[in-house]
Amino acid sequence: MTEDYLVRALAYNDEVRAFSVRSTNAVQEAQTRHYTWPTASAALGRSMTAGVMMGSMLKNEEKLTVTINGGGPIGQIIVDANGKGEVRGYVTNPQTHFDLNEHGKLDVRRAVGTNGALNVVKDIGMRDFFTGSTPIVSGELGEDFTYYFVTSEQVPSAVGLGVLVNPDNTIKAAGGFIIQLMPGASEETISAIEQHLETMQPVSTLIDKGLSPEQLLEEVIGEDNIRIIDRMPIEFKCNCGKEKFSTAIKGLGNAEIDSMIKEDNGAEVECHFCREKYHFSVEELEALKQ
Repeated sequence: MTEDYLVRALAYNDEVRAFSVRSTNAVQEAQTRHYTWPTASAALGRSMTAGVMMGSMLKNEEKLTVTINGGGPIGQIIVDANGKGEVRGYVTNPQTHFDLNEHGKLDVRRAVGTNGALNVVKDIGMRDFFTGSTPIVSGELGEDFTYYFVTSEQVPSAVGLGVLVNPDNTIKAAGGFIIQLMPGASEETISAIEQHLETMQPVSTLIDKGLSPEQLLEEVIGEDNIRIIDRMPIEFKCNCGKEKFSTAIKGLGNAEIDSMIKEDNGAEVECHFCREKYHFSVEELEALKQ
């Protein structure tokens, strides 16, 4: 399997910063764990792809959560990512699928809906949180993340996201890019980027051709203009664990723990993000009582 990785780059004499990622394996991991159907896979995969690139803008231990709720049948999409290339995500209704839209593509807009918001919460340590929220403008997600950057973070950006699903529901390819103008970018640079964006093929077509993240950026920016700064492996990774669930159960209070013991003779909890199950015996539950 070709490995997933992300590249960070500067372009046009550092007037532009750019991110690009191949996220096929990470999206496949999510598809396997949640048994998502194709339209849901595309929506979750696009969101995870954007999320992992946004995570790479943070420092190591910093993290962010993206919540997309467009009022559509898929329900909420939740993605967590951090500065180390780790990403995880889930959707409320993973078995969501529709016929292809009028362009012959997976109908992500119909699944996500267009009546709601995209929220981003960044945990930048020291109990410091940045929260941004913008309305869903398209439901296709690439445009929605673009609108988020421009409106909430005041950074002129272009976001391209693509996920291709095989007939057997596995992920054929996933990836994307984020291009951002730095303060003081010249008019020439802006129009050159706009021209590239207008004439390039869809992201899904390019990743289907097997383009690497570097080659994807060359398509978007032009190969003579890019300076790759670094590369980073990315992966689907969940940080859940029995200890975290113990703390959550403890927080429910003694009465709730007693009813778990009485009614269920123990407890089984499942992580939303990775579907890992954790079992608590009666003795373990008793020990959690305050």
